[in-house]
Amino acid sequence: MGPSDNLQNKPLVSVIVPCFNQGKFLKDAIASVQKQTYQNIEIIVVDDGSTDNTRHVAVSLANVKYFYQPNGGLSAARNHGLAHSNGLFLVFLDADDILYSQAIECNLKYLFENPLWMFVSGGHDKVDEWLSPLTDQEEAPVVHGDHFTALLRGNYIGMHAAVMYRCRVFDEFQFDTSLEACEDYDMYLKIARRYRVGSHVRKIAAYRQHGENMSGNIYRMFTQVRKVHRRQLPLLINEEERKAWEEGCAVWENYYAALLCKKLFLSIRHDSRWPRYREMKFLAAVMPSKFGEFVAKKIRRDFRMRIKSLLPHSFLRWLHRAGFFRTYTPPPGRVQPGDFDRVTPFSAVFGFDRGGAIDRFYIEKFLEENQHRVRGKVLEIGDNAYTLKFGGDKILRSDILHVDHTNSRATYIGDITDLPQIPSSEFDCIIFTQTLQLIYDFKSALRTCYRILKPGGCLLLTVPGISHIDRGEWRDYWLWSFTDKSIRRLLADTFDGSSVTVQTYGNVYVAAAFLYGMGLPEFRKDFLFKHDHCYQVIISAAAEMIT
Repeated sequence: MGPSDNLQNKPLVSVIVPCFNQGKFLKDAIASVQKQTYQNIEIIVVDDGSTDNTRHVAVSLANVKYFYQPNGGLSAARNHGLAHSNGLFLVFLDADDILYSQAIECNLKYLFENPLWMFVSGGHDKVDEWLSPLTDQEEAPVVHGDHFTALLRGNYIGMHAAVMYRCRVFDEFQFDTSLEACEDYDMYLKIARRYRVGSHVRKIAAYRQHGENMSGNIYRMFTQVRKVHRRQLPLLINEEERKAWEEGCAVWENYYAALLCKKLFLSIRHDSRWPRYREMKFLAAVMPSKFGEFVAKKIRRDFRMRIKSLLPHSFLRWLHRAGFFRTYTPPPGRVQPGDFDRVTPFSAVFGFDRGGAIDRFYIEKFLEENQHRVRGKVLEIGDNAYTLKFGGDKILRSDILHVDHTNSRATYIGDITDLPQIPSSEFDCIIFTQTLQLIYDFKSALRTCYRILKPGGCLLLTVPGISHIDRGEWRDYWLWSFTDKSIRRLLADTFDGSSVTVQTYGNVYVAAAFLYGMGLPEFRKDFLFKHDHCYQVIISAAAEMIT
């Protein structure tokens, strides 16, 4: 019997969803299972003593088996789900994560084609709380040779939902309830020590990063992974395994030290407290130079804050204007507005009449950074100036979409929310700058872009954030402003599984000056490239279709 015959038999797959106070995410997780291309699935939700709406969400959804247990931890919840499962294959999906639509079918095929594998793992994306892709994506590594030694060097899997098990392996193994975290890594090592396992790099799941993740407690996660990793030391049987284990020790130390370092440096500006002793000791042991840099920066910050509390504001303002105290912020009521003491802008046309608009500077900077994507058949909205400027000889065909039939240069006339006249998978690139805010049904516009892009094609999108409204041609059509979060969510909803990169441009100085209509030559050049995500003048996105 071949793999395709086995799939025709449709064996039952159990998806076990442990949940502890993650009711707000649970519906998304279950919906992602119900949307699978493979349908013979049982969904088991194990409520690990939640005090939120987990039970209500679970029992309100069709075809979900709900089980409750007093809070016993993630390992106990997984084991509870195992006891009530009936599938020949098993997937563990945390309540705050999701599966892509072909995840189960994909992993099943690998297990049918490799009958000796006890589990198979795939790749995953990191997303934010709203399921929008994060910028720090990591490609799933290709594992060559023995998977056990690869796991000794580090957890190449990274996300439990990307793994599918054969259920019979759990006749021999259970999740360790003594572990506070990393019980999945412990399970991978146990199974790979004794049986063959496999992996692939296709992304099949999304790992949601948010403030309530267990993995957010960096030092705790390090102590747990070190505990799991050290368990393997007495079981090593050759020099190759010992060398891999030693490499793993360094990998885990450096990985968590780097995360802790980033967290501590970010905390300097808003947290006056010093880190815990154990965190400081860990960072000092693994990254002594970074530890010294952090301590010096923290002391300087504390000293400046102490001086600031003692000196009069008039003197601090003088230091600021003299260039010695750039971080000075005048207290409420003491701002000296100068030329900004007015209720009318310097320019009513975005600064075009004062040397050029700052938003265009950022738009062209974004397109210049992505000019390698402006190639082949390109569609641009309104005109094709950017296509010609950034595409050059890489362009095979340049098309223009315009809503006005009197535009003689347009090759397509129509509303981008509904363009049946353009075939699907037609373009290699779409340049869509500063137009989405003029479209009421902007979701349909993005769906059209998704439909008409070829596999591997890219949408280059810019939208306004902080901006005044056009007084001229587009005044009555200017409907929306956006943020990086809203664009991430919109593109995640539309470009499912695609690579999406979102960037913001601007800071409080740029935003204020742009609103007042200052022209590009009037901006301080050293301020143009300092970007603060809380003051988003322009939001850009590059959404590249999966191939």
